[in-house]
Amino acid sequence: MSTRALRRLKGKQRGQEALDLGDLSLGDSPEEQAEAEVGEEQLDTANAANVSPPSNSKSSSRKTKKNKAQKNFSNIYELIGDAENESDRVSPDEDPEKNKGSGTRKNNNKDVENQDQKNEEESTKSGDRAKKKKKKKKTKTSEDGQLNGAATENIDLLLENVELSNGVSLQSEDCGCSVRRSVLHVEHRNLNSETELKRYFGARAVLGDQRPRQRNRHFHRSTWMTSPKESWPRFSRPGISMTLLESKNGGHYFTFEHNRDYQQMQFKFLDAVESMDPNNIVALLQLNPYHIDSLLQLSDVCRIQEDQEMARDLIERALYSFECAFHPLFSLTSGTSQLDYLRPENRAFYLALYKHMMFLEKRGCPRTALEYCKLILCLDPDSDPLCMLLLIDFLMLRSREYKSLLQLYQDWEEHRNLSQLPNFAFSCALCHFHLSQQEDVDPEESDKQRRQADQMLQNALIMFPGVLMPLLDLCTVQPDSTVSSHSFFGPKSQIGQPPALAELTALYVGRTYSLWKEAAVMLWLEESVKEVLRRVDAKDALVEDCQNKRKQRYQSAPRNIHRHVLLSEIKEATSTLPLEVTTQPVMGFDPLPPLDSVISYTRPERQHVGASNESTLSLFFRSLLPNFNLQGGLRQEDDMEVARAGQELNQEVNRLMVAMRDMLANIRFQEPPREDNPYRDEDEWD
Repeated sequence: MSTRALRRLKGKQRGQEALDLGDLSLGDSPEEQAEAEVGEEQLDTANAANVSPPSNSKSSSRKTKKNKAQKNFSNIYELIGDAENESDRVSPDEDPEKNKGSGTRKNNNKDVENQDQKNEEESTKSGDRAKKKKKKKKTKTSEDGQLNGAATENIDLLLENVELSNGVSLQSEDCGCSVRRSVLHVEHRNLNSETELKRYFGARAVLGDQRPRQRNRHFHRSTWMTSPKESWPRFSRPGISMTLLESKNGGHYFTFEHNRDYQQMQFKFLDAVESMDPNNIVALLQLNPYHIDSLLQLSDVCRIQEDQEMARDLIERALYSFECAFHPLFSLTSGTSQLDYLRPENRAFYLALYKHMMFLEKRGCPRTALEYCKLILCLDPDSDPLCMLLLIDFLMLRSREYKSLLQLYQDWEEHRNLSQLPNFAFSCALCHFHLSQQEDVDPEESDKQRRQADQMLQNALIMFPGVLMPLLDLCTVQPDSTVSSHSFFGPKSQIGQPPALAELTALYVGRTYSLWKEAAVMLWLEESVKEVLRRVDAKDALVEDCQNKRKQRYQSAPRNIHRHVLLSEIKEATSTLPLEVTTQPVMGFDPLPPLDSVISYTRPERQHVGASNESTLSLFFRSLLPNFNLQGGLRQEDDMEVARAGQELNQEVNRLMVAMRDMLANIRFQEPPREDNPYRDEDEWD
């Protein structure tokens, strides 16, 4: 007889007894021994009734003891699970025949039933508790399984809900922070360029045979933006730290701080810059290999000398130094951590991120560059000190994030008027065109996207007619005579536009002309230009309205746009900068600083040598030799005159450097004549 039949004789089901830690012991408890004895007696009575051989009863009793011993070795949760499974497999309600059989056995064994009736009454309470326990376990395990499945599938949604519950937002409530948070969300894995390169070429092609060296391996701090290299100097904290200024409206405002040692290094760096000798900066970096401004300035020098690898390595070293100084609450991905550009200590971080982003874009990693662009924009989205809105559309088009660009345009149009920027006016139209050309789009949706693209491109050409001719010129496309001779797109449209608009159009054309070189895009542009000329000749009301808007707006560009143009180094755009920008000195470590900067410490005054009435030649020699003085002695001048002399000196030196750079770029060496040239003069090279 099986153990299930024995439980039926008692009127119990498996799993009703309350489990205790004592039940899990290796030895048999007294209750189990008594139960085993009762089971042997019941087996004897059952064998006598069924007239079965005595050997079978002994073997079955041994099996029951063996099974009990095996169960004692198991886990408590395994016991519950087995009880549940067995109770599901066999229940009194599902098997009426066995219930009948058990009823007859109960009638035959009334003495046993009366003997165990008291035990049954005592165990009802514990059985009910066990049933409740089993039901709770079932519901709990099912809920856990559902949660685990949902968590694996919707992990990103869960993270967003947690961040939103903690008050994570990009800006204040009046700027649509929750929507903007989803568009400009920054992910840690996208900050690493190797992630994008692996997606293009595979992990084996990117990593190759690189294996971590176990011996003599330096243990660096794990960072998100850059990974330290073995060729870098040993890292020691240069004296930069980050502090939390305040927390308001769901945002945390941080700032970098310099200790006294770093301030002394900063003063030495300014002296090295004024000497105009890069070797002085190199000497400073040998003593302080992680000084931020020295790394940024020397990176510009290496880039001018076309040493791109060294320039990129210096920027990565600066970012690593910054990331090691982060505050514990500062987050790159939350969108709530902000840095004020008005503080000089924070500007170097902006510039390092921007330069690193441009290196990534030139390296062929537009998706990673887009992530850094969003990061810079999230650091100060209200003022946008580096004017990343003039660049984010280009990176989204390069990385084929068409829907994200359209979503950004839709969300920011109300409070930022993105349609008044030429880059968004043309790039959004180009987004709709690319969406209409995708193969996995329905024909109706494709036609809808194409109509919307045509309308937006025509409106952009009517609002900014000065974009067409420079764009065709850089694309090496000869325009039709009807287009070039028309007054709307002719030279008059470029000459008559305001200076700020000319700067914006030149910046957009010089940056994104490569996106318009495709044959399909050029045909689409040609059709739209013909339709615009038809509307202009028909004297459409929109044409006159856009002309009035151009006259009233775009009179002067803000300072952050000038700063962006200087950092972009696009020749078509830098030539349109106003004189108040080109005549003042521009330093690579701090281009066009804000006029209302928040200064935390000042540089000590230095003794100025020379006078303001010196000639330009003497000022030039004094710039090369700081101790040079034509008069032979110190002359005390007014502070205003000395400052004016220094400003004139910087202007002259900047003009001289530009002239020398142009002269070196235009040098062409004449090749010696070849021996197979029949017209060679024999005495020419003697």
